[in-house]
Amino acid sequence: MRRWLAVALCCAATGAMAQQPSGAPIRLGMIDGLSGPFANAGEAVVRNLRIAVERVNARGGVKLPDGAHPLELVTFDSKGNVDESLIQFRSVVDKRIPFVLQGNSSAVASALVAAINRQNQRQPDARVLFLNYSAVDPTLTNENCSFWHFRFDASADMRMQALTEAIRAEHGVRKVYLIDQDYSFGHQVARSAREMLAAKRPDIQIVGDEFHPIGKIKDFAPYVAKIKASGADAVVTGNWGNDLTLMIKAAREGGLKARFYTFYGNGLGAPAAMGDAGVGRVLAVAEWHPNVGGAASDAFYQAFRTRYPDPRDDYVHLRMQMMVEMLARAIEQAGSTEAAAVAYALEDMRFTNGFHEATVRADDHQVLQPLYVSVMARQGGEVRFDNEGSGYGFRTVKKLKTAQTTLPTTCRMERPPRN
Repeated sequence: MRRWLAVALCCAATGAMAQQPSGAPIRLGMIDGLSGPFANAGEAVVRNLRIAVERVNARGGVKLPDGAHPLELVTFDSKGNVDESLIQFRSVVDKRIPFVLQGNSSAVASALVAAINRQNQRQPDARVLFLNYSAVDPTLTNENCSFWHFRFDASADMRMQALTEAIRAEHGVRKVYLIDQDYSFGHQVARSAREMLAAKRPDIQIVGDEFHPIGKIKDFAPYVAKIKASGADAVVTGNWGNDLTLMIKAAREGGLKARFYTFYGNGLGAPAAMGDAGVGRVLAVAEWHPNVGGAASDAFYQAFRTRYPDPRDDYVHLRMQMMVEMLARAIEQAGSTEAAAVAYALEDMRFTNGFHEATVRADDHQVLQPLYVSVMARQGGEVRFDNEGSGYGFRTVKKLKTAQTTLPTTCRMERPPRN
């Protein structure tokens, strides 16, 4: 039976306080890069998780049979690499933290899934649940799916489904250059782009298909020169963090006129890096953006900006805050923080907040939700909110309903017995 989670995400955590929870904190262990080349992406995650935790605690925390408990976010710096992430995972286990939160690397997510599978089999009295907010490699909810893993972001294939629907209608796009980070996620993005473009726009020519070292390139000018020489009128990329910001900056400086179809081009300095050169040419895909419109959406965004007024901190992820809300409700429904009980409570859970709806698919623990493709524009008119104080924001060019973003799964999940 599906369970609805209807919540209001509009109220700042600094607002009216309910009676403060007095039980032992329920700890959430975030393992992600807080130093190194992608530290800015990790810091953005912390802000989104922290405001979500504060919001739950402000309304009285999580109710369990022994009383109300606050959530507590505990951060572990993975430095953005697999080995350090696994070391930090052992710290999470040693501290008896029941929930692992991670997302900024599909390679790390895959390693964590394997480690958590082993941990939960060897120590059933200390099982851990993995909540994934950004690692979008489709294998995580297909051939490598796990009962102990839930993904709250759209998979790379779902995101590419949305981007290629936008490209399908853009008849001026004739030549496409693919450029991605050289690891599992980047290869999946390129593979999906080739397959979906061939099916939807067989007239498009792929004039470049390139991978670069992740987090190592300081100057993308040589890559931009190759894109220009190819005659591409569009670039499709799953790059994120500084690898995207530096590439877009090099495109502006190099006078590249191609459109950029991106997964993450709406923050972390990318709009400011492109400036006027990005207007009408940089597109992004996400489950939400600040200019979708409506009072509930506006209130959600403004609450975040009240909590984090520095324009540099303006990178809002609805999915991360949704994840914390759904976890809190699942713990309450399970009456426990035990990993299997909470996992079963999350299955088929439905979320709504007045401007967004999502469902956890029990078959593979993938969250199904609408997606927006938006394009960069100057602030004004329908672009009421800019990004990071840049004077540039994003407006919707295409909204895909949940049915349009839902893709089949090959997951064959092994499930533990219910208690």
